[in-house]
Amino acid sequence: MVPRLSAINDFVVKFANVNGSGSASANELFARAILRMGVPVSPRNIFPSNIQGLPTWYEVRVSEAGYLGRRGGVDMAVAMNPETWKQDLAAITPGGYLFYDSTRPLPASAFRDDITAIGVPLTAICNATYTDPRQRQLFKNIIYVGALSHLLGIEAGVIEALFAQQFKGKEPLIASNRTALHLGRDWARDNLPADICALKVERRDAVGDMIFAEGNAAAALGAVYGGATVCAWYPITPSSSVAEAFEGYCKKLRTDPETGQARYAIIQSEDELASIGMVIGAGWNGARAFTSTSGPGVSLMTEFIGLAYFAEIPAVIMNVQRGGPSTGMPTRTQQSDIFSCAYASNGDTKHVLLFPEDPRECFDFAADALDLADRLQTPVFLMSDLDIGMNTRLCRPFEWDESRRLDRGKVMTAAELEAGKTFGRYLDVDGDGIPWRTLPGTHAAKGSFFTRGTTKNAYAKYSEEGADYVENMERLQRKFDTAKKLVPQPILRQADKPTKLGALYFGSTAPAMDEALDHLAAAGQPLDALRLRAFPFPDSVRAFIEAHEQVFVVEQNRDGQMRSLIVNELGIDPVRLVPVLHYDGTPITARFIGQSIRNHIQQGALAPFERAVS
Repeated sequence: MVPRLSAINDFVVKFANVNGSGSASANELFARAILRMGVPVSPRNIFPSNIQGLPTWYEVRVSEAGYLGRRGGVDMAVAMNPETWKQDLAAITPGGYLFYDSTRPLPASAFRDDITAIGVPLTAICNATYTDPRQRQLFKNIIYVGALSHLLGIEAGVIEALFAQQFKGKEPLIASNRTALHLGRDWARDNLPADICALKVERRDAVGDMIFAEGNAAAALGAVYGGATVCAWYPITPSSSVAEAFEGYCKKLRTDPETGQARYAIIQSEDELASIGMVIGAGWNGARAFTSTSGPGVSLMTEFIGLAYFAEIPAVIMNVQRGGPSTGMPTRTQQSDIFSCAYASNGDTKHVLLFPEDPRECFDFAADALDLADRLQTPVFLMSDLDIGMNTRLCRPFEWDESRRLDRGKVMTAAELEAGKTFGRYLDVDGDGIPWRTLPGTHAAKGSFFTRGTTKNAYAKYSEEGADYVENMERLQRKFDTAKKLVPQPILRQADKPTKLGALYFGSTAPAMDEALDHLAAAGQPLDALRLRAFPFPDSVRAFIEAHEQVFVVEQNRDGQMRSLIVNELGIDPVRLVPVLHYDGTPITARFIGQSIRNHIQQGALAPFERAVS
């Protein structure tokens, strides 16, 4: 007999629903209620790319310790979709729990002997209470939240307060949702054994001042604070909500309170190529501009991105990565656009990439990207992904230094031109590779130049001389080297004990990696770790690798793109870099990372590429 799982404030619940059933808001209500009880949660929505009808899952990690990455494994499955019953049943950890609609009796063969099945006749309760088919469907979701709240010890008053907040001014909706909630709670109280479930939520004060935010909305707000006034975009999952959120924030924060005039321009273009063209045009004219897209959009933008790189025009591209190649898996997450963005366009191009780990860094890095684009006069990519962008995450509160000023970089003024200051649009005057620029209309007669995507000399005059081309390309490389000191620097996490093993990780992998490092250390296998936050790689990345015999590179793509980028850019012996790769479209888990590293250490030799199964 497998003992039942027993845990307080440390378990995983996974909801299995049908897309379009109205379950999303109920499942989020469940997560927010636990958060309101002072217990950290990390919810993740795994949904299909169709409108409705296909399976969708919502996973809630409850962790009093504050772990926000996916753990791996399911302690309780809330099985509301008959089509995925076998799959959902198989995912439950031995000793775990199955919550299901017991209106229709199921044969014993439909269950497992090593889990506890908790049946609630949800459909029967709905049919006895509601006559409208749509009401039956919607309130069924609230009823199962009610039953779960009783089983897990979630306070009814907390959920009722969320109803009052969500439906403020709509008293009938508050009352009807409260009724549905208590239908579930009362049935569970009156019909289920009090000890049927040993997973419990207890009130704590473990959330502190952390906030619940989505990465896409955070990036949009960061763009507002960072001075962006132009957004040109084309709808694409999972990035569309960046532009939509930016529009909402601009209406509040970039509208003249006296005249009502908009101090921003947001354009939904006819395609991705047009959107990046508009952004480049705005950047050339002096505006701070960005586009939001995903991998397929970047593919279409590459010719214009190359123009902005060679003509040296500021532009910010917020790439919310998803599964590829081609259209791939539009609603699944990956970190698979590293190569396509780092070297976007033809010829010898290199672009600045920023890798945020959570919504807080999406906010920070969006503003930083706009500064860097102006300072370096080049395209800058904010490399988010679906896991960060479209899931609600706990993170540190956003902060903004009111004394901070926009870094416009080397912009020559009319007074400087009038005073006789030498101006060469592509002239390196101080060795950092960054030339001076002027904005259109700065001076009536001085400081003008041709913006060229073809070869030119330092004064923007057309040239096909090899020496001019080489000089320009070497200057661009010097500018890229300058960027190493300007981009967000890596963050070192040093083990408590000396170790010859290290790990590199970045972006949305960070929460699961942080937990995996804790578990490895507790098991007697400490690792030093360095979280990469930008490309080009600062010198500290090389130093970290050289200080360890082997370094695990943890990333979410098939080909080890970050590992290859490190080898290519730093000339590191590939044997020193051990790939740990996860790419099934779901967010990486702490268990997967820990097991992959343990397997390699136990084998005592270079492990093959790890394939994701979680």
